[in-house]
Amino acid sequence: MLAELLDQIIGTIATTVKDVLPIAAIIFGFQFAVIRKPVPNFGKVIAGFVWVLIGLSLFLIGLELALFPLGKLMAQQLTDPAFIAGKDALSAVADSIELDWLDYGWVYLFAFLIGFSTTIAEPSLIAVAIKANDVSGGSIGIWGLRIAVAIGVAIGISLGCYRIVVGDPIHWYIIAGYIVVVIQTTFAPKLIIPLAYDSGGVTTSTVTVPLVAALGLGLAETVPGRSPLIDGFGLIAFASLFPIMSVMAYAQLSEWLAKKKGSTSIVR
Repeated sequence: MLAELLDQIIGTIATTVKDVLPIAAIIFGFQFAVIRKPVPNFGKVIAGFVWVLIGLSLFLIGLELALFPLGKLMAQQLTDPAFIAGKDALSAVADSIELDWLDYGWVYLFAFLIGFSTTIAEPSLIAVAIKANDVSGGSIGIWGLRIAVAIGVAIGISLGCYRIVVGDPIHWYIIAGYIVVVIQTTFAPKLIIPLAYDSGGVTTSTVTVPLVAALGLGLAETVPGRSPLIDGFGLIAFASLFPIMSVMAYAQLSEWLAKKKGSTSIVR
């Protein structure tokens, strides 16, 4: 077991080095060949790259050993007919339980909570929220933006799980979602529109994606009649789309409340 773990660690580190080296080559190549200036604090930069390699390697190993199996296991347990029907496994099989989308309530609740919690902890979202707060002079609140994005992701993943359960084509949901986004863009405050569109992208990062992908695949594998390849993927699209709506809705609501109170602040 220990030998297998060491082999996995060494292999993951080697793969990470192979992936990061082209990025480092481009950065240092432009710095020395195009800009032709030395890198300030070169030692710290090299140390930073080493920590990036170590951190990415450990993170990837953690995904394989913990997050992917955990998300898949939770999906399997929550969609077990015996659990949903409240019966033991033998009785559930013997009775040939037929389930509809309403019976998967625990799945939707779990998807909502896991989407909200992982997004709140997303490092890329925290970084964007801090920068947006700095650039806007404090008119865009850090926690307000993070919570708005997290609510959007939570709703999107819950709806995506519903789509997997009922087996609807994904493109109808995406088309309808972007129609709503276009309409919102017409009426939302101009300050928030670019940030809202970026907020959808920052959710598809290190913490959210592994659990959401594992949840979708596990759900598609356990719901009768679903294909993991066709139905298991697509939750990330929902996690990227719905934050755009929620951030613009948050800005519109904040603007309406500000006007009602006679304030000039846009979002907090």
